[in-house]
Amino acid sequence: MENIIIRPIITEHALGDAQKGVFTFEVAKTATKGNIQSAIKKLFNVHVVAIATSIQKGKTKRVGKLRKQKDTADTKKARVTLKKGETIEYFEVRKS
Repeated sequence: MENIIIRPIITEHALGDAQKGVFTFEVAKTATKGNIQSAIKKLFNVHVVAIATSIQKGKTKRVGKLRKQKDTADTKKARVTLKKGETIEYFEVRKS
């Protein structure tokens, strides 16, 4: 179960959505919505209302001195909507 959630996605857009109760994670490509829901419940002790998943296709990049082409892997994202009033601390913005 610990291999389902790879990392939280922390971007300006994701932080804006987090204030509305929608949190974005990179998940294993083979993970189902049920697997993602149970992993989120177990890791963060929150109630999941809805999950939307999407697969982002990998890109071709040119790297190295000889500028050889290299393909990046496909990734899967999950946008998780939590019960109203619940939050995940990774997405909280601290004001200095």
